[in-house]
Formats: sequence, structure tokens, C-alpha cells
Amino acid sequence: MIIEKKVEVSVLYDYYQGLLTKTQQNIIELYFNYDLSLSEIAEEMGISRQAVYDHIKRTEKLLFEYEAKLQMVKNDQTRREKIQNLIEEIEKLPHYDTNSGIQWTVKRIREDLEQL
Repeated sequence: MIIEKKVEVSVLYDYYQGLLTKTQQNIIELYFNYDLSLSEIAEEMGISRQAVYDHIKRTEKLLFEYEAKLQMVKNDQTRREKIQNLIEEIEKLPHYDTNSGIQWTVKRIREDLEQL
């Protein structure tokens, strides 16, 4: 459960880091991405361990609030699932040997979807 939450916070951070202060960004990166302890972060930043803990908890809450309101992660996951479903449907299409225009179009659509 702890690992899952760390991954979830890291994903949320990837989407919403621009909405955080530099201090919040720094502490979250050190804790979640570099796996530093509260004490290590406190020493690095010249603040108390309790201040680091408070920053982490407030920033986690803020990230979850951003997602609840903006739903960027949810929308991106939905978009990726839809793209994957379309690619799978394209794979099911028969390959028309007699009409290279159709083959080219299907191939181009598939490649475009993969780039999204």
C-alpha cells in the first residue's frame, strides 16, 4: 500500500508540479523520487524533520485535490485506453492486398494513434 501511494503521488506530481511552489517541488522530489528520509531532507534544506513531514502531507493533499478538480491523470488514462482500443481494432482489420491505398491509410492511422 505504501509503495502504491508513493507511485500515485509521483504520478500526480508529474502532472501538477508546475502548480506547486519551488519548496514543495523540492521536498516532493527528494522524498518520492530520490527516496530520501525525512531527516536527510531536513538536513539538506536546513529545516526541521517535522517541517518536512508537514510539507509532504500538505503537498500530497494538494496534489490529490488538484486531481479531483482537474482530472488530468484520469483523462489521460482514459485517452490512452481509447487509443489502445482503436489500435487493437485496427489490428483486426483484414489486410487488403488489392488496394494499397487502404493499407496505407490504415497504417498511417495506426502510426498516428501510437504517437498520441
